Amino acid sequence: MESFLKEKRGGETVLQMSPRATPGGGVEDVYGEDCATEDQLVTPWTTSVASGYNLLRDPRYNKGLAFKENERDSHYLRGLLPPVIVSQELQEKKLMHSIRQYDQPIHKYQALMELEERNERLFYKLLIDNVDELLPIVYTPTVGEACQKYGSIFKRPQGLYISLKEKGKILEVLKNWPERSIQVIVVTDGERILGLGDLGCQGMGIPVGKLALYTALGGVRPSACLPITIDVGTNNEKLLKDDYYIGLRQKRTTGQEYYDFLDEFMTAVKQNYGEKVLVQFEDFANHNAFELLAKYGTTHLVFNDDIQGTASVVLAGLVASLKLLGGALADHTFLFLGAGEAGTGIAELIALEISNKTKAPVEETRKKIWLVDSKGLIVSSRKGSLQSFKKPWAHEHEPVNSLLDAVKAIKPTVLIGTSGVGRTFTKEVIETMAANNKRPLIMALSNPTSQSECTAEEAYKWSEGRAVFASGSPFPAVEYNGKLNIPGQANNCYIFPGFGFGLVMSGTIRVHDDMLLAASEALANQVTDEHYAQGMIYPPFTNIRKISAHIAASVAAKAYELGVATRLPRPADLVKYAESCMYTPIYRNYR
Repeated sequence: MESFLKEKRGGETVLQMSPRATPGGGVEDVYGEDCATEDQLVTPWTTSVASGYNLLRDPRYNKGLAFKENERDSHYLRGLLPPVIVSQELQEKKLMHSIRQYDQPIHKYQALMELEERNERLFYKLLIDNVDELLPIVYTPTVGEACQKYGSIFKRPQGLYISLKEKGKILEVLKNWPERSIQVIVVTDGERILGLGDLGCQGMGIPVGKLALYTALGGVRPSACLPITIDVGTNNEKLLKDDYYIGLRQKRTTGQEYYDFLDEFMTAVKQNYGEKVLVQFEDFANHNAFELLAKYGTTHLVFNDDIQGTASVVLAGLVASLKLLGGALADHTFLFLGAGEAGTGIAELIALEISNKTKAPVEETRKKIWLVDSKGLIVSSRKGSLQSFKKPWAHEHEPVNSLLDAVKAIKPTVLIGTSGVGRTFTKEVIETMAANNKRPLIMALSNPTSQSECTAEEAYKWSEGRAVFASGSPFPAVEYNGKLNIPGQANNCYIFPGFGFGLVMSGTIRVHDDMLLAASEALANQVTDEHYAQGMIYPPFTNIRKISAHIAASVAAKAYELGVATRLPRPADLVKYAESCMYTPIYRNYR
């Protein structure tokens, strides 16, 4: 990946620390109250000590009926609450019962967002303790529907909306955000939301959801997270005509004006929050995603989850799957359906991993990887018409028009879907994969569920139960010929929370490909023999905080090794240090 981006930068690498860096600034990284033990007393500060009615309306400090007798006295809560005192555990039980009464996932989503706005710690307690059940609600697939309906369900703003109206004033807008110690920003321009296309300003649901997972799964403090939507218009005619649309009612701004606006934003972020704030680009269109990552990779701490996060989690699944498939990564042939930012990002990281293991040049290892786009197999005869990020994958071969013909010609051992088009892994395609391989690996990664290239049931049925299967969105377990097969979910949530947390806790100032490889290997190492026996190539989400701690430690170790970590001295035990830094949602006792 870095080799391709290096070409776009004119030869600059991440580790060279480009002199083009924008002005410095920002605030000192602090972990505030979460350095304290859970039983240590804290003061509920806002701009003054929160008390009485205002304390009950402050989501960071509100505990509802869990305020103790002495807290009700000292913070003027007498009479504002019923006399009963309940535990956080009972509150959690009651709320989960209430959420389970909703039939529609979107209603569960709304209930959870309302909880977050009134009681932050209880929200994260629910999410952490019920991650398997609630992850599909706060993120894919339900968040896609939430983004589509964001205008009609909008109640109060979450995060910053920076539109073209703020051109020339972005630094002032950032200063309007009440928190100063920001460590992670997730930003989108809404042009390519999941597999749903251009949702404009309503893409805010993605940064909000991603940052909730940074806290719940990765341990980053909620107050250190900032969701941002860059509103440069939308080309979605339906939204432009929608009375409830909350964004600019104009066509998207493109070209130099767009890049100048983004440059003002990136400059302002660094000036306001400093060198070590992580900026995660989310759901930008292909043509912008690569340009932004290439441009700012040497001047800012930037990460693109669609390109780098997806690549890292898929590589982890591939490394883990070798125990089921046999052989080394270099022994396999890979065929992708989809050659956008996700597909090419995954392909590049696979090529880099094979190169690292075999010591072969990455230009050589790319030849094990083939991509199919909307015009067929990417081959050298098409080079003149290909976008720059597709050209490294144009190998010598006669033209092939369809996926089925490509499977027959290339005979891949691994089939990966990143097309965003549902049901494209047809029965014929899966049957051909199964005919060519004892255990074909099928990865249908497109989100949401409706856009998945095939279902888990189809993959197992059409391969006569021999497929190793993983998808982007969750699928239920499938029984075939008396054996229960549990589909893997190649969900970015495995990687980005721990990856980002590792950068934050080590004070890293640049992202390097070796950190992505370290994260992949750390995740693959969490798959046990018990998981393999059920056909799983990813560990269960119930252990995600432990998994994130190990990933964070591996990423931080690589950052120290590369010389880009600034938090010194290096902790002796990075896993224990990661666990000690993680935000915990247990209620604190107030003075």
